[in-house]
Amino acid sequence: MSIKSWAKDLIESKHMLSGIGFVSFLESTLVPIPLEALLVPLMQARRDKLWLIALMATIGCLLGALAFYAVGYFLFDVFETYITQTLTTQAQFDEFTQRMEDEGFLFVFSTGVTPIPLQIATLAAGVTSYNLLLFILATALGRIIRYFGLAVLVFFLGDQAEALIKKYHWQVAVGSLMLILGFWFWWQQ
Repeated sequence: MSIKSWAKDLIESKHMLSGIGFVSFLESTLVPIPLEALLVPLMQARRDKLWLIALMATIGCLLGALAFYAVGYFLFDVFETYITQTLTTQAQFDEFTQRMEDEGFLFVFSTGVTPIPLQIATLAAGVTSYNLLLFILATALGRIIRYFGLAVLVFFLGDQAEALIKKYHWQVAVGSLMLILGFWFWWQQ
């Protein structure tokens, strides 16, 4: 079953909002596939629930991020081999943990906004015992910008939003990252 056909079934389901929360949880833990392919068609079809869809996606992501933070904090030694062979390499994970120690809030926030998989940042935050409140704030802000930004696009552009997102997905991600880095450099001075 394709994502589009699954989304069509979900649109009319009485479990649509909880389904979005669950899928968002999975996207931030086990399935590193951007959620936009599902969210935009749902938002277009169910404009009456546009803001609730964005909210449920944010809540599901936060719960998933907290779960992976906990895995990094409490269980990393148990799952280290699996993580470094399945989700990333040891060298990449070492780089992520170093970035977490150096950049902390900005690193988590930027992975929340861009299509970079959030899983590694959440694990690195747990492994480095990054401040939990700052972690939640950075994740929440990043995903609120991402999911409510999609809702704003659908609200103002309607059916054109999906074509626009498909066409300029990476340009928007790179532009967002550039804005975040620019803000960070400005803040450091």
